Amino acid sequence: MKRFSTLFTSVAAASLFAMMVLTFADVFSRKFLTNSITGAVELTELFMLVMIFFALPLASMAGEHIVFDLLDRALPKAVLRWQHGISHALTAAVFGGAAWIVWQRAARTLDYGDQTSALEIKIGPFQVMAAVMLVVTALAHAWLAWRAARHGLERRPP
Repeated sequence: MKRFSTLFTSVAAASLFAMMVLTFADVFSRKFLTNSITGAVELTELFMLVMIFFALPLASMAGEHIVFDLLDRALPKAVLRWQHGISHALTAAVFGGAAWIVWQRAARTLDYGDQTSALEIKIGPFQVMAAVMLVVTALAHAWLAWRAARHGLERRPP
């Protein structure tokens, strides 16, 4: 589990850093060399896609999604345990459904050979990556649902 976390963190961080460097270079080029970097917007969008989808399972495992916990103090621990388990199970189903939709879209995009307009980078592999990371996130929530039902209320992994 730690290796996956390290891998996902590294990819997301590298993508964020690449976005930062590209934005700096593009602004510098525009202001001082009077010419923008060709495809900078496309690359920024692709780096952002990678960063977001690699960070999703990290946010899930760390319990960093938005949580409505107004009633947590009033409900008994047994009810809270099941509530957390059910909410993670539903979230896993939603991410699984999103993965299926994105996977179908990726298959169509790969068939059509869609690519970006300026740099002609194929879009399909990025959509496949997004679908895979949605599956990983769904699996993370399924594991959190199992853990909540079996072991209790901890939101963060031990």
